[in-house]
Amino acid sequence: MKLRKLNRALHRDLGYIFFAMTVIYGLSGIALNHINEWNPNYVIQNKEINISNTPLKHNQLNQEKVITLLKEYASGERYKNHYFPSDNEIKIFIKDGSININTQTGEGMIETSKRRAIFHQVNYLHYNPQKWWTIFSDIYAASLIILAITGLFILKGKNGITGRGAWLTILGTLIPLLFLLLYYWKIF
Repeated sequence: MKLRKLNRALHRDLGYIFFAMTVIYGLSGIALNHINEWNPNYVIQNKEINISNTPLKHNQLNQEKVITLLKEYASGERYKNHYFPSDNEIKIFIKDGSININTQTGEGMIETSKRRAIFHQVNYLHYNPQKWWTIFSDIYAASLIILAITGLFILKGKNGITGRGAWLTILGTLIPLLFLLLYYWKIF
């Protein structure tokens, strides 16, 4: 009886201690699972612009003239630097992005990026930014194993590990094994 009580207490206390970590890794895990569909760290916006006074000549595009262009066609953006990647192009760096303009046609694109709220921060932690965080993450991972094992023995009887819980545990074990068979070893 004391072993069952210790099991429940350990499961409960680890669940409380690592509640926030579970939410952090759950959110970042979902975000990283869909990294090919969206950028979980940044919101990237593109806006087309068209400069009317073209062609623009390289020797006339000094810092002062570029800042004047920014005020007219991208008001609110803060100038950082610029350069000419080719004879027909100017790239202007702004605070949170860049602007590319074809100096012959005047067609351009403003690309800005802003940190995505919440996801940027949880992904930062998921990437293990510091050695101490890696140690804490390893402790969390070990605690997840303990939580999984102690969770098997929380209930007893027909809903516990000797009844319904056994079937659900087998099902939960078969799903990743089936995935490995299908995709990793290409058996099917």
